[in-house]
Amino acid sequence: MSAENVVTTEVVQYKKRSQGPEVWRRFKKNKRAVFGSILLLLILIMVIFAPVFATHDPSSQEPAERLQTASAEHWFGTDDYGRDIYSRVIYGGRISILIGFMATAFACFFGSILGSIAGYFGGKAETIIMRLMDIFLAIPNLLLAVAISATLGSGIFNTIIAVTITGTPAYCRVMHGAVIALRNMEFIEAAKAGGASSWSIIRRHVISNCIAPIIVQMTLRIGAAIMISASLSFIGLGVAPPTPEWGAMLSAGREYLRMYPHITLYPGIALFLTVFSLNLMGDGFRDSFDPKLKT
Repeated sequence: MSAENVVTTEVVQYKKRSQGPEVWRRFKKNKRAVFGSILLLLILIMVIFAPVFATHDPSSQEPAERLQTASAEHWFGTDDYGRDIYSRVIYGGRISILIGFMATAFACFFGSILGSIAGYFGGKAETIIMRLMDIFLAIPNLLLAVAISATLGSGIFNTIIAVTITGTPAYCRVMHGAVIALRNMEFIEAAKAGGASSWSIIRRHVISNCIAPIIVQMTLRIGAAIMISASLSFIGLGVAPPTPEWGAMLSAGREYLRMYPHITLYPGIALFLTVFSLNLMGDGFRDSFDPKLKT
């Protein structure tokens, strides 16, 4: 290996080592991002350990206690079937957040692969993939998710598929642009000269150097994925009752909105706080990875 390639490799390795601590240092200085992270952590702890924090069985129906307001026995009151709303909000977070995180992970995986292929190889592959992504991007996310859910039917698995498909084009576009900026750089040329295959270069060099915009995109899109899944459940195309889920709970309580607003108030607050914390954290990551903020 020539001296120039050795220097280039050392610089790339130095950047990889130094980027993490520098990003973390900037992130810690962003008070809003830290607040959002703490809030999200508390929400995750509550929904993961739902049996510990819940006070009642979320599916237990008590007709004699239906439509009660907040009390010592039922902290958030009860719904029209006498079920404890506080417990259902906690258990419902498991479903809503699970769908949001899994759909985002799958969309990131498939979108990153398609964007890497399109950006690295170019030509017909780029034309076919990116024009297909443009078609999906031309359709509003919620409308596309509704069409897919109506075709596949309701259920957690089908909702994850619908939200995954709606999110994949955004990751593909981000990865495509990042790969185009990288594919002619010196360390990519050095890897080609060293005999590395195209797939090895994409896996080891291209994707690893495009991880920053993907992380930012993920943190900003998880909240959108949760909102889309809740919207599908609200109109009856997502998680079907009586499974506790925030969107389904909002839909069930809309008939009692004037007389008993607490049925929709607490699931709405839980949904708002979760998406709000994710957006704060996503903004923090975006600012932390922004090279313009380096001193």
